[in-house]
Amino acid sequence: MTTRTPLTELTRAERGDLAEFLATLTPAQWHAPSLCADWTVKDVVAHVVSYEELGVGGFLGRLVKGHVTQANQVGVDEFSHLSPPELLDYLNRHLDPSGLTARLGGMIGFVDGTIHHQDIRRALNRPRTIPADRLTRILPLLPGNPRLGAGRRIRGLRLRATDVDWTHGDGPEVLGPGEALMMAMAGRPAALADLSGDGKGILAQRL
Repeated sequence: MTTRTPLTELTRAERGDLAEFLATLTPAQWHAPSLCADWTVKDVVAHVVSYEELGVGGFLGRLVKGHVTQANQVGVDEFSHLSPPELLDYLNRHLDPSGLTARLGGMIGFVDGTIHHQDIRRALNRPRTIPADRLTRILPLLPGNPRLGAGRRIRGLRLRATDVDWTHGDGPEVLGPGEALMMAMAGRPAALADLSGDGKGILAQRL
């Protein structure tokens, strides 16, 4: 019987890779746009770490302050005073998920960190190959994730990864690298260029 790697360990590995990559960026790249609307690379990094050390009470406070829909922005604003080196230091001290990102066995930190890592890399045209063990773990977590809204985007479609063993759903097919399917499920139109199949047009309309 094969023992699966805990999501907390995959989160640490993903954050470690992100931190290593961020250390190579220039000041201009830190302040460049990411795939997240209105957020720079620095803002995305601030978001990734903003829920560390945050308990339920702190989260509820952000919901109230941000009128629910802007809770993530509240977190980014709270970390806006940190410089890129300070944010990177904070990330390196929080490679293991804590607070809200450790919930659900680390699933929140794993999904959030992996997608946002790609939001940065794609925007900077610095692609990477996500390790297969991480891709095969994250892809099944996305269709039923209510926070991402992936279910409504892929309803009635069959998704098939061409680089790892993963399929989901029935209907017109959308195929491509697992990373591109991940980003499309997360609502990133930039991933469409890497996808193909009879269902691509339907998915594009929904994005």
